[in-house]
Amino acid sequence: MTTGAWAALFSGGKDSSFALYRAQEEGLPVERLVTVHPGEDSYMYHVPATELAALAAESVGIELVEVDPGELEASEATDAGAQGDAELEPLEAALTELDRELAAEHSAAGGESAGLAGITAGAIESEFQTSRIEAMAQRLDVDLFAPLWQRDPEELAEEMLDAGFEIRIVQVAAAGLDESWLGRTLDRDALAELRSLHEEYGVHVLGEGGEFETLVVDGPHMDRRIELETSVVWEGTRGHLAIEEAWLE
Repeated sequence: MTTGAWAALFSGGKDSSFALYRAQEEGLPVERLVTVHPGEDSYMYHVPATELAALAAESVGIELVEVDPGELEASEATDAGAQGDAELEPLEAALTELDRELAAEHSAAGGESAGLAGITAGAIESEFQTSRIEAMAQRLDVDLFAPLWQRDPEELAEEMLDAGFEIRIVQVAAAGLDESWLGRTLDRDALAELRSLHEEYGVHVLGEGGEFETLVVDGPHMDRRIELETSVVWEGTRGHLAIEEAWLE
């Protein structure tokens, strides 16, 4: 892989966090985390609790780049492909600017003036998302590190837990996942229940189909744990945690 500065596409959820962790294990020099705040709905991005990415970045100890794409209007889209392409444009623009910024920083520090060398992504099974991120990486002429891609989801879940990730479920939207799952820690007991729900309802054990969304509150890549005060918002068949307050331990 190309040497130089890397950026991690980062939401604070388990998949992007684990991809970042694996990149660090591989010795990739990740100098920025990049978070897109998509609002209420998106075809390309993790939606809930992205406002906590700044706390996560502080705990990880890597500078955060925040991207506000404006109203994506995903709920009104009639062409999924065109919507996905449009949603990627603000991220690509931010990475293009980051490339220039990193090149200037390295040059000013007396090093090589190379800019962005690669990006990390936490995609597991979504060809829709991954194909677009791959194409973006090619346009930017950077490497892509996607260590979760097409891995067995149960093995990945076990690896996350073995590594010491503390994962909270912050949103659910699937048959079999009721209000009691909101705020629950994704531990081995929860994983066993998710396996059963997969058999009964088809729930993906890592929520890859949007069945649930997560926030990593602690892990080996973090110096301090994220503490939360929350309330539950339940809408009959789906719901999310409202974050009342959040801080680093």
